[in-house]
Amino acid sequence: MTLDIHAIMRLLPHRYPFLMIDRVEELEPGVSAVGVKCVSVNEPHFAGHFPGQPIMPGVLIAEAFAQVAAVVALAAHPEAAGGKVYLMGLDELRFRRPVMPGDTLRLKVVKEAEKMRVWRFDCRAEVDGQRVATGKVLATIAADPPPGA
Repeated sequence: MTLDIHAIMRLLPHRYPFLMIDRVEELEPGVSAVGVKCVSVNEPHFAGHFPGQPIMPGVLIAEAFAQVAAVVALAAHPEAAGGKVYLMGLDELRFRRPVMPGDTLRLKVVKEAEKMRVWRFDCRAEVDGQRVATGKVLATIAADPPPGA
């Protein structure tokens, strides 16, 4: 299964400038996905990270991992589409080389475990077949609005 940007926006509540995936090329709901982020110099974070040598912040690669993981989880629970998936943790996150404007970031996310509404995903990001980042994401589908909402 594939998802274009419109289908992604039906699943995720994120919007520009914080929607970090442009399409999903492979999706097995509840199991795995491959998301794609087309990195553009026009993105607002490049103005300051770093002037004259733009590099995508690692924290945004981690957010992209979390958003692809959210697609996997929400696609398995259609009743929760458009809901929030809360990031609970990042483990073993490693960045191997910079991601720069013009790169196409492929984000591979595979569910390792699901227990008591907490999902654990193994994540790998590549540019041109070369690994640029790896790590684990822990997340949960929000059951209720956060306090004070």
